[in-house]
Amino acid sequence: MKYILPFAFFIIISGFLWKSIDRNPQELPSVLIGKSVPHFNLATVEDPKRSVNQAIFKDRVTVLNVWASWCRSCKVEHETWLELTRQYKLFLVGLNYHDDLKEANLWLKTAGNPYQVTLLDEKGRLGMDLGVYGTPETFVLDKKGIIRYRHVGLVDFSVWNNTVWPLIQSLEAEGSSEK
Repeated sequence: MKYILPFAFFIIISGFLWKSIDRNPQELPSVLIGKSVPHFNLATVEDPKRSVNQAIFKDRVTVLNVWASWCRSCKVEHETWLELTRQYKLFLVGLNYHDDLKEANLWLKTAGNPYQVTLLDEKGRLGMDLGVYGTPETFVLDKKGIIRYRHVGLVDFSVWNNTVWPLIQSLEAEGSSEK
């Protein structure tokens, strides 16, 4: 018995480790998939006196991109968003996460602003409610404000072409067929 219990424990731990080898770190599960975006009331980076809530996500497919001016990966991804908003008609909302308003504004003014609206989440509350692990992260919401997809890490042209854009087209078509 003194050898069986440690051996059983070893087998169980090995099974969990073996199963995790095939997991893609960008595919972190989200309990919010299929649920409405959490309630919030945030100022915008563009106009801190303007308050926005979850109603902004209604009646249009939305891409919500979580970013920060201090995030190196976000700066790389930013170029992609600038190009995508030039090429595609898309409603892109930024969620400026755990950042300083002045730094965020400076970044958008110098690097360009691909977002239609940028929510200011200085305390990270909405990010926490969304289960954000870090920046960048991207969510796709349907026309009812329901989270349909989450991507952890950079959205590059491969992720866009193979996953995000086809999903947006599908969600747009869903809305058209209901009318």
